[in-house]
Amino acid sequence: MNVLVINCGSSSLKYQLIDSVSEEVLAKGLCERIGIDGRLTHRPTGKAKVEIEAPMPNHTAAVSLVLEQLTDKENGVIASLSEIGAVGHRIVHGGEKFASSTVLTDEVVAEIEKCNDLAPLHNPANIIGINACKELMPGVPMVGVFDTAFHQTMPEEAFIYGLPYEYYEKYAVRRYGFHGTSHSFVSKRTAEILGKKPEDMKIIVCHLGNGASVCAVKNGKSVDTSMGLTPLEGLVMGTRCGDIDPAILEFLANKEGMTIAELNTMMNKKSGVQGVSGVSSDFRDLDAAAAEGNKRAKLAKDVFSYRVAKYVGAYAAAMNGVDAIAFTAGVGENDKTVRKAVCERLGFLGLTVDDEANDCRGVERVISTPDSKVVALVVPTNEELAIARETVALV
Repeated sequence: MNVLVINCGSSSLKYQLIDSVSEEVLAKGLCERIGIDGRLTHRPTGKAKVEIEAPMPNHTAAVSLVLEQLTDKENGVIASLSEIGAVGHRIVHGGEKFASSTVLTDEVVAEIEKCNDLAPLHNPANIIGINACKELMPGVPMVGVFDTAFHQTMPEEAFIYGLPYEYYEKYAVRRYGFHGTSHSFVSKRTAEILGKKPEDMKIIVCHLGNGASVCAVKNGKSVDTSMGLTPLEGLVMGTRCGDIDPAILEFLANKEGMTIAELNTMMNKKSGVQGVSGVSSDFRDLDAAAAEGNKRAKLAKDVFSYRVAKYVGAYAAAMNGVDAIAFTAGVGENDKTVRKAVCERLGFLGLTVDDEANDCRGVERVISTPDSKVVALVVPTNEELAIARETVALV
């Protein structure tokens, strides 16, 4: 069965068409600038990349163009839409309602809409993508795979904030965590690489990209994670500040005359390594600037690595030990200097980096020395494949 995986953003749509038997990617692509003008980059496997400038007033138009390309005589990879057996949708926030992936019915979509205020930039776009696919592919089963679902196994002491309990009761204010699909996939793959069962391991997954989070996975279940009610908490990220003293907000509001909306924009879009460096949110740009003597660019990477190491140490304590630490996502898979900087702070765990093994990008590899008590690995994530697997399991 071919599974179409859809990941809708507010003005973008990423997709992959996957053969669920061979797990081969038949085609993938990205629609950008939806609601502005529209650009599609379509990559059919074994054929030339296709770039199309076309009007995309909404996500329905974007999905329609994607389906046209998938079935196109020259650029397509299937003869007709009847060859798509199911659609898997990435959904950012499922609240407390969804602890696992689920088949998307009208009732389920209505429940997802209730989580919109918890993820106002993501969930509405996810729902638009669902409705667009339902309109264009009536009768094709659809599954929602939630970023938050994997973390629903966290114990209360890990997800409750030190706020008046009534806010949890009234508004479900608690830690939810994100990147769950990635953390689940990578933790399972880590155990597989090491020839063990996830149920027998304590694994810390470091999903390090423009958005970044750390997750403690004990016996195959998430027991703590660095992101919170929203994806703003936790690590210093590309443009997000991560953990800060909350009193800073009132201080800046008084000093700079900033509104709540302006403060929120500053924390989400103008902070992180971009805010510290003044250069970029891209780690490659930081490396280039640091090589030219830019001290703030170097500081930004140091701050990032330090925060990751702190969380890894905390989660080793939370699980009363750790067997393996896995690095994944754009920075985790490709930046050897970040991996080395994090691991060097974890010598107390009995971890030593093998510099030769660590000199790699985007490949599965053990990067710790053979005598290390804790294994460090690079494990490329594959959220789309994980979504396809969840979809197949349900339909």
